Amino acid sequence: MTPKERVLAAFRGERTDRIPVHHISFSSKAASYILGREAYVGGGVQQWREARALWEGEEAHQEFLERSRRDAFELAEILDMDIVRPSYWRLNVKPTKKLDEYTFLYGDPEGSWQVRRFDPETELYQVVDWSPKVKPTLEELERRVERELQAAYEYEPTEDSFPDIKAAIEYFKGEREIRAGGAGLGVPFGSEIWFEALALRPDIVDKHLQAQLIRAKKNVRVLAKMGVKLIFGGGDMADNRGPFYSPRLFRELLLPKLIELTQECEKYGVYYLFGSDGNLWDVADDLFGGSGVRGYYEIDRRAGMDLERLKERFPDLVLIGNISSHTLHLGTPDQVMEETASCIEAAKRWGGVIVGCSNLIVPQTPPENLFAMIEAIREMR
Repeated sequence: MTPKERVLAAFRGERTDRIPVHHISFSSKAASYILGREAYVGGGVQQWREARALWEGEEAHQEFLERSRRDAFELAEILDMDIVRPSYWRLNVKPTKKLDEYTFLYGDPEGSWQVRRFDPETELYQVVDWSPKVKPTLEELERRVERELQAAYEYEPTEDSFPDIKAAIEYFKGEREIRAGGAGLGVPFGSEIWFEALALRPDIVDKHLQAQLIRAKKNVRVLAKMGVKLIFGGGDMADNRGPFYSPRLFRELLLPKLIELTQECEKYGVYYLFGSDGNLWDVADDLFGGSGVRGYYEIDRRAGMDLERLKERFPDLVLIGNISSHTLHLGTPDQVMEETASCIEAAKRWGGVIVGCSNLIVPQTPPENLFAMIEAIREMR
């Protein structure tokens, strides 16, 4: 089987010649161990690199884009991943001012602005200062969501809206499956105002989800035409204790839109996958049993999301991951190999499991742990 055939067989419930593999995300440092050079993949580090490139000019920005694609593609090839992640984090906004090597200001220095700073140790590129420092109100959130909804109605994507997907399809020529985004569906929890809206103004949250749905359905149609089969969607909605909001709110606000989105995907021959960290058991029957979701990724082993238990309850659900970033970061090579082996054994027993690290392989991951996982997969898959 080719990698693409192997992945699609897993989604059709067919046995594969060997276990398919996909790692959800790499830090730059972890990927650099594998490529043998500084790797242009990762999270905040990629946002900082893009800020630096945009500051230096159009030629530098194009070099950043080309190198990022090359490294993402080569990483997938070296690790023989059946699913390719063609791009990593982006922040395609030119800074207004460079404050030092790691720090940039965005926005109007005399009005609304924010400062982001890069930390090489953690590879985070975070907001460290901003103005005005005013707590948002529900009224302001409502106005913002109204603009978001209007923009979604006006949004008209084309194939050129997805240059990284297009480049990956051309590069791999049908050999490997390409994952695509552009169809997230969830409540943002970066600010407490969204929790307030869930409690007091769920209609605002509903409009936000509707705007996401409108954009997602338009993206699905274009991506399907390009030949994409896997849409990595969903959105973080839980921690180790459970979902951030009640099963009732999930059922009332998110589930109807999720069903509409998965039906759109089915109409165009596309599989929709839902990703979230945390313990999802309180909403699992709705999320994995009644929504039409075909796959689940970011499977958080330490939060109780276990491959065996999931397969027993949802045998047709394709599962991606379950090797813990925490174990890779803080465990021993033997513990990493044991955890990797347990995932591969579950995959062989059940089928419909794509093995890999469930989330970001963090920059502090010891290289011996990373290579222990890679070697175990190569030997056992």
